[in-house]
Amino acid sequence: MQKVGLTFLLALLAFALIFAVLPTQDQTNAETGAHLQDVQLTLYPMRDPDAVWRFSAARVNNDPIAGVTTLTDLGGGQRLLRHKTPQGQYSGQEELDATLSTQTLRIDNQDDILTEQARMTLVKSCADIDMIGDAGNPVKIQQGVGFSAPRTVLDAPGMNVKFENLQMDFETTILNQPRMTILGDLDSKERCVNGRRVKS
Repeated sequence: MQKVGLTFLLALLAFALIFAVLPTQDQTNAETGAHLQDVQLTLYPMRDPDAVWRFSAARVNNDPIAGVTTLTDLGGGQRLLRHKTPQGQYSGQEELDATLSTQTLRIDNQDDILTEQARMTLVKSCADIDMIGDAGNPVKIQQGVGFSAPRTVLDAPGMNVKFENLQMDFETTILNQPRMTILGDLDSKERCVNGRRVKS
């Protein structure tokens, strides 16, 4: 019995020694997460439950460790408002509120959207908003708040203005006191009617 036990112990030690000297794979550059192509993505932000975002992208990479989803080669982005019944339940009907055009964007673990350059169009106010940032100070769309950018040009009926460090909500209310430069005629005869610019 002792001989069987000694043989088993020696075999176990030999097995452990073999695994101890085997080369191990470096895990520092190991890829994690999911990598998808030709994706339709729908985002339901917890901090903005009445809104839903829809994106189409050629590539989507999700990094669960960093908590970031990256969308590349966007075909388009939309923010829609969800309609409610008189009882306060979502009816399933949605209304286009804004469109977002950019090449690449990131969605963080708070559902906020980050990119270096984007154009947003707010449908109800017929406002085209060109936003420019960089890697260190990106354009940010914060769910339930609005958006901000280091440099912004806003073109809407009666407003053609360049801003520095603008913060604005989705109703075009300015949330801070940015530096601004007027670029065009503020007495424009254009009006926004049902999401379209018309001459007064």
